[in-house]
Amino acid sequence: MSTAVMWLLLFVVVALGILIAALSKTKFTTKKIATIGIMAALSFVAYEFFRIPNVLGTGSSFHLGNTFTALTALMLDGVSGGLAGAIGLALADIMAGDPGYAITTFILKFIIGIVCGVFAHKVFKLQDLSTADGVKYYVAVIGSAFSGLLVNVFTDPFLGYFRNRYIFGQEADLASTVAKITSGVTLINSLLSTVCAVVLFLALVPALRKANLLPAADKPE
Repeated sequence: MSTAVMWLLLFVVVALGILIAALSKTKFTTKKIATIGIMAALSFVAYEFFRIPNVLGTGSSFHLGNTFTALTALMLDGVSGGLAGAIGLALADIMAGDPGYAITTFILKFIIGIVCGVFAHKVFKLQDLSTADGVKYYVAVIGSAFSGLLVNVFTDPFLGYFRNRYIFGQEADLASTVAKITSGVTLINSLLSTVCAVVLFLALVPALRKANLLPAADKPE
């Protein structure tokens, strides 16, 4: 597939992401937009400087970039988390000259954010909990963070197979082998990112709320 077509597909994917954000009626305050930007930058840094690239020649990497997708979803909402991870990590792919990877990266990170957000704010009602709730609070934080990252263990190799097969033109057997290796790499990434997201959330959120940097108006309803 030509580079021009890859860029066109990436544009379509980004446009769909923005459309989903609009349809979800997510409220984007100045503070929330700034937070998304910071988290996107942290995602980029975590991927670029804390990773082991191209594991076994598959193009997959061990990295901590997904940490900030989950963290943003827990702190704000799923759409914000998805945008933070999608922007930061797709940008990393673009900077590396890989618009083909950026297409699936944007989709995958958006999915992580949405799933984490749904579990955090719809299932566990994390916005209504605090450390005073004891075990219930910690279960909600861990379960919410791991939910989207667990889904990524399956969606990453699945979408990766079709990307490698139809965008990069790999043979079916090779694309299948790469997908199997990717699933293992993604599982390790997900476990590490879950731990990091949980630790950062527990450390940062109480202080941010106390400093009025996460006011009730910015928390999911």
